[in-house]
Amino acid sequence: MRLKTPMPSLDGATEWFNDEGFKPEDLAGHPVLIHFWAVSCHICHEVMDEVVSYVHAYKDHGLKVVGIHMPKQESDLDVGKVKKDIEQYNIVQPVAVDNTHAMTDAFENQFVPAFFLFDNEGKLVYRAAGDKGFKNVKPKIEDLLGIAQQ
Repeated sequence: MRLKTPMPSLDGATEWFNDEGFKPEDLAGHPVLIHFWAVSCHICHEVMDEVVSYVHAYKDHGLKVVGIHMPKQESDLDVGKVKKDIEQYNIVQPVAVDNTHAMTDAFENQFVPAFFLFDNEGKLVYRAAGDKGFKNVKPKIEDLLGIAQQ
């Protein structure tokens, strides 16, 4: 995906977790961080606590966070493992399970972890993957939200 590309639809999930009251259309008008991860991804686990912290730290600034579990290997298709990680890492944001890669393809994503940051008009302003890319996610969020970097 190129910068300024509109956010793709969140259709195609095989299952959702933490979606009580969540409707993808409610993301309109808000900055949104889409976070791709997989249960078999070590780096995903290393950064998960910080990703979850963004939900709490920036919610008053309007940021919405949505996780997309993107299986990288056959064992990742086990939804029970996804549920276990959600509990273990205290993931509170909505999580789509993308076992058919419908969302993965819509976002033209190949990596976990991967991060797609959209502005309140739904346009892509930042994209990153891996631990090196993750280092820039927080500053990019704070730039987008117009708050001083902490």
